[in-house]
Amino acid sequence: MNAPVLELRNVAKTYRVKQGLFGKAKPLNAVNDVSLTLNKGEVLGLVGESGCGKSTLAKILLGLEAPTAGQVLVDGEEIGGQGRLALARRIQPIFQDPYSSLNPRKTIADIVSLPLRVHGVGDATSRAKSVRETLELVGLPARVLNTYPSQMSGGQRQRVAIARALIMHPEIVICDEPTSALDVSVQSQILNLLNDLRKEFGLTYLFISHDLAVVEHLATRVAVMYLGRIVEEANVADLFDAPRHPYSRALLNSVLTPDPSQGVPDTQLGAAYPNPINPPSGCHFHPRCPFAQSHCKANAPRPVPREGGHVECHLHDPDSPMYRPDFTV
Repeated sequence: MNAPVLELRNVAKTYRVKQGLFGKAKPLNAVNDVSLTLNKGEVLGLVGESGCGKSTLAKILLGLEAPTAGQVLVDGEEIGGQGRLALARRIQPIFQDPYSSLNPRKTIADIVSLPLRVHGVGDATSRAKSVRETLELVGLPARVLNTYPSQMSGGQRQRVAIARALIMHPEIVICDEPTSALDVSVQSQILNLLNDLRKEFGLTYLFISHDLAVVEHLATRVAVMYLGRIVEEANVADLFDAPRHPYSRALLNSVLTPDPSQGVPDTQLGAAYPNPINPPSGCHFHPRCPFAQSHCKANAPRPVPREGGHVECHLHDPDSPMYRPDFTV
């Protein structure tokens, strides 16, 4: 089997945060001992509530943040040993908001050609040709070359952002909620475009989202993140059909249905999110878990292998006194 294109080994990121003017700085574990692998051509969906650490993990992968502990490897080579430009050739981002991720003072031609100019690729003629070809790939005509982002719709801007990310032919694309700022009617067009580009160029995506319906449409595997940890990882069909972690089930229950008579779904999680500076003892999810027992409050669960990944829950751990082999959520 080929080595993974991207591998995270026990990656952690800790910040020191002060509470109040005279408060003592306390550690905030934004990413806590995360291990993941991405194989070539795969789409790993990373889901979880806001504040769980998804975007911090994306910044680490892009080299914008250095991990406090652990390793990030691209094609077996640790990214810490690569220069910023070398890493940018291999990993590119598509950000959430196309309204703020594009320079409003630059033309579309300038925006898309910027990576080529920064890396010193080609001359003006070859760069202009590459820009036109890449814009055509993402469904934009050549007439937009001299326009500005303010003259384009949200969907068109995101296509420009995709073109800018792909013009250097990266191996990996970090998609940080790339459709959340778009109209619903445009979201499916962008998702289909990303899927077509992945198949055509063999791209590998880390797709970060809080929208499970979007992840189900695009991802091949899903990792569920809670308070900086991956609490469940599985193939997309397995996770959507038979989630094993109570938090995964709660996220699935939060998906709106087309039937208005169903009303707004109740996740049973309550409105309060745990304080990441002072996380709960034992299993961090136990204050919100309907199946929690005293063992959960005192003991953190260990990762238990499952097909396509793992799950961190005492109910699925054969070594736990709470083990229930027939348990489903």
